[in-house]
Amino acid sequence: MIPPPPHLTLADLPRILVGRVLGVDGTSKFSERLRELGFCCGTEVRFERQAPFGGPIIVSLRGYRLCLRRSEAKCIRIEGMADSGGNG
Repeated sequence: MIPPPPHLTLADLPRILVGRVLGVDGTSKFSERLRELGFCCGTEVRFERQAPFGGPIIVSLRGYRLCLRRSEAKCIRIEGMADSGGNG
């Protein structure tokens, strides 16, 4: 039997480069704010760069860039995608 694919979060984006949002975990005000910023189901998110030593990551989505801490990025579930070309 084939094991299910691993659970990916936005914190994994530097490894896969392009992902599609599956959802935001939680019901806190912070989770709601992430949804308001555009992290909605189906949104394409692209890795831009990461601060040294595992620091925050910069991602692009919906025509803008956003910097998130790894702990924040772990709230956003994604699936990997084939790179659709371009970088921003």
